Amino acid sequence: MKTLYIKDAVDKVGKEVELYGWVNNIRDHKKIIFVDLRDRTGIVQLVGDSSLKKLSQEDTIYIKGIVKKRPLNMVNPNIKTGEVEVNVIEMKLISEADELPFDMSKEELSVTLPTLLDYRSLTLRHQKVKSIFTVQESIISEFRNSLKKMDFIEFQSPLLVPALAEGGSAVFPVTYFNHTAYLAQSPQLYKQIMLGVFEKVFTVTHAFRAEPSVTTRHLTEYISLDAEMAFIDTWEDLMDTVEIVIKNILSRVFEDCPDEIKLFNVAKPLIPAKIPKLRLKDALEIVGKRLKEDLSDEPDLAPAHEEEICKWARDEKASDFVFITHYPTEKRPFYTHPDPDNSDLTLSFDLLGLGIELVTGGQRINDYKMLIDNIKKWGNKPEDFDIYLQAFKYGMPPEGGFAMGAERITMKLLNLSNIREASLFPRDMERIDIKLNKK
Repeated sequence: MKTLYIKDAVDKVGKEVELYGWVNNIRDHKKIIFVDLRDRTGIVQLVGDSSLKKLSQEDTIYIKGIVKKRPLNMVNPNIKTGEVEVNVIEMKLISEADELPFDMSKEELSVTLPTLLDYRSLTLRHQKVKSIFTVQESIISEFRNSLKKMDFIEFQSPLLVPALAEGGSAVFPVTYFNHTAYLAQSPQLYKQIMLGVFEKVFTVTHAFRAEPSVTTRHLTEYISLDAEMAFIDTWEDLMDTVEIVIKNILSRVFEDCPDEIKLFNVAKPLIPAKIPKLRLKDALEIVGKRLKEDLSDEPDLAPAHEEEICKWARDEKASDFVFITHYPTEKRPFYTHPDPDNSDLTLSFDLLGLGIELVTGGQRINDYKMLIDNIKKWGNKPEDFDIYLQAFKYGMPPEGGFAMGAERITMKLLNLSNIREASLFPRDMERIDIKLNKK
């Protein structure tokens, strides 16, 4: 069993070690062969004789060797093990790799997006590609950690649901024995039910949207980071919580993933002590003036408008983030609480960051009769929401919550060009691992 990782080799100078991993690169200097051995923790240089010539990229191998200090003129400052190398005493080929379709040893993987995904099992091994998901793991981990520190409790939400949390037709029906069920659009209804149990809850789950679009910012299946909290004093408590979580995520990623961040050459986003807030109406007015467009009748921000209001926030507020509030009632799900001062608007918000919507949230309706009325107004049947409505029939305090997509946050922090790069195994209209129209 493997007990030593490559990163630990730097502390074993002069000692014999046993290492397992994959061949990242081979350099043949005739009498001396250099092999870069890779495992999940990094890369180390192996030095051996002609017996290493038979190796190929991505072969899985075992080696026994002596860790030595590299000569000063051979030190590689770009890797953590750059001051050492391992003189190979014994090598065993565990599994031979086929000839690769492209070179995996370069710092940049020069392939198109379709090729990147067609060979996903292979390209995920590449150092830069793998780094995307090291960062994503850090994002998800800090989401959990931040909420646990605020006394939230994690629960697991079902993926098969009997009704549509957000209405509309963008759902995947599933044959469920002799009935029809759906893949969950979100864990929203279950988050609210669980407030009657734990008061403050969160879940990390998969959500599904059957939206007939192929864009650089949408996925059919994505990782949803959801939180819900009861006994709020005001709906602004929700934005305060989002602000804490986002700030913690940024700090965690840029502190814990410096090597990964360096590969993408990105800077930590600007985030002030308080993230600025704008009503949607005011945001549309600002964007309209900046773009010289009349947006007075627009019910929402288009992608180009989201980019522009983020530019405004950076220019005017020294912030890469901005809350947009008071979206129209008709643009929000049935459970969204109306603004007491204007029932055409809602106590809801989006957090835009780095040019895109990253978080959506708001206060929920906690009145049983109002929920029933809204379910009907949205064209649904109250009986389809029976287990959900039970929670409110038997008492629910003022509450609200929010959700963020892990892939979008990853994409924007690393300045990726397509959200599919930030999904391990992306699903969209054209792909479920393989290209669906492949012949």
